[in-house]
Amino acid sequence: MQKRTFLLAASCALATAFTPAVYADSYPSKPITLVIPFPPGGPTDAMARTLAAEIRDRIGQTMVVENRAGAGGNIGAEYVARAEPDGYTLMFGTSGPLAINASLYRKINYDPTRSFAPVIRVGHLPNILVVHPSLPVKSVPELIAYSKAHPGTLSYASSGNGASSHLAGVMFNALAGTDFQHIPYKGTGPALNDLLGGQVGMSFTDILTAMPYVKTGKLRALGVTTAARSHAMPEVPTVAEQGLAGYDVSVFFGIVAPAGTPADRIAVLNKAFAAVLASPKVKELFASQGLEAATDIRPQALAQFIASETAKWSTVVKQSGAQLD
Repeated sequence: MQKRTFLLAASCALATAFTPAVYADSYPSKPITLVIPFPPGGPTDAMARTLAAEIRDRIGQTMVVENRAGAGGNIGAEYVARAEPDGYTLMFGTSGPLAINASLYRKINYDPTRSFAPVIRVGHLPNILVVHPSLPVKSVPELIAYSKAHPGTLSYASSGNGASSHLAGVMFNALAGTDFQHIPYKGTGPALNDLLGGQVGMSFTDILTAMPYVKTGKLRALGVTTAARSHAMPEVPTVAEQGLAGYDVSVFFGIVAPAGTPADRIAVLNKAFAAVLASPKVKELFASQGLEAATDIRPQALAQFIASETAKWSTVVKQSGAQLD
């Protein structure tokens, strides 16, 4: 009887000793914070919130969305870069904080290629070259010819210095030999208003913003800025296929964690996000918003893409002469 009692006590002691370790390794065991480095209300915010809401059933925990806006995404990115690398703080990042800002800003307190552990590439949102209907051009070659016949007369609106809608024009000028003048606005809305009003002739805006106005004839689409045509507007040819080989501009979206986050936790997150992105509900919703889904969703694929985009935009930013504090 004493032997049996001893064995029972020993078993309970072992269970007590090992149970905390087992639960400590169970991930996730508490809510995860998904940081959006931009204000609420834009397409980045909407996509991130959709993913956060849908992922709960895959990880068994709530994903809390937190907007930390400012400095073109740098404030939120720096916050995540400095967070504990335990898998409980993530960022839904875009081209700005994950590639462009490294060369656009004089100083940022993180490195997009070293400060983060990539989780998954979500996809990209193409930009589209649109013009006011009063501009007598219907294709990219016609636009280039018109520009060279009327030097210094064409200007394009962007949502701000360093935005993809700005740098798309810089890259176009470099490849086409045009001299489009850049007019930065404080956001997509003001830029779009002046374009619709004819105060500015064209813009390289995102396809989600432009689509309704193209369909109603208020704007004319000349070309999609990505290497492949957009699924949302397949009838619009790319800029590249109209003579500017290598022209490829878009806003990409990816989820990252702080560098040093354990690989097994990155794997859990990657699998969960991949399942959400593959669900018919989310696929249909994102496609309706113009998102081109990523074909390679491995963490290392996002790492490679961030590195290549950072290098590409460094060259474009230098050509633009843009520099922000």
